[in-house]
Amino acid sequence: MEQNPEIGRRVTAGGIATNYHDLGAGRPLLLIHGSGPGVSAYANWRLNMAPLSASRRVLAPDMLGFGYTESPPGLEFSMARCVAHLTGFLEALELDEQVDIVGNSFGAALALALAVHAPERVRRLVLMGAAGVEFAITRGLDDVWGYQPSIETMRRLIGIFSYDPSRATDDLVRMRYEASIRAGVQERFAALFPAPRQRWVTALATPEADIAAIDKPALILHGREDRVIPPSNAERLFRLLPRAELHMFGQCGHWTQIEHAARFNMLVDDFLSGEA
Repeated sequence: MEQNPEIGRRVTAGGIATNYHDLGAGRPLLLIHGSGPGVSAYANWRLNMAPLSASRRVLAPDMLGFGYTESPPGLEFSMARCVAHLTGFLEALELDEQVDIVGNSFGAALALALAVHAPERVRRLVLMGAAGVEFAITRGLDDVWGYQPSIETMRRLIGIFSYDPSRATDDLVRMRYEASIRAGVQERFAALFPAPRQRWVTALATPEADIAAIDKPALILHGREDRVIPPSNAERLFRLLPRAELHMFGQCGHWTQIEHAARFNMLVDDFLSGEA
């Protein structure tokens, strides 16, 4: 039987049995995925983990409430609980040195929160399609968080995520749909971000004064045609973070790491490898 590539290693992080991928060796890089229906670390980072692990250790966990990580009964979204799970993950792997972080969307909001609450653990930040600041919820994000499983709805969401509608191939749509209806997954996902959903944008936001105090080199990446998280978020973060650089991809939606994978990997590798 073919092994499911979404399932990697397992460790108990803050009391939660956590599924994660561990590739390469060297300075640790933590990849934090987004919050789409049926998402996992592998689904989010499948085109990036191996290239980025050529010169560092890449760690990609399924976050609390997602993928193949344990989901405690009655789980509701809490930024504090997600940050505790992240720090628990780093502690479980006995990572005493600072880590680099790439956060995607929801994951970028968690990366910002970790940099504020545990700055001693963070060396550099890459924020891609980032939530983490206040904004009026987009129709795209409301549709993503309000997902009700069907093949056609998944096809429409993939069309929202990506600039090129041809990315919504039958194989990809079927794969992500089947991931979203795995036992317990939809019930867990629906419980995380129930309507009205503007409150979850607020829950993910770090105060701007705290963001401005983050003294870490930061690379901000965003798709110009992103319909899930507004590109203005990237410009705002660029103004706030004192040691930031910004790269905006044209003809790109919310899936920068997939739509422009080779360029994404090159930019991230160059940024993380450069001198402070």
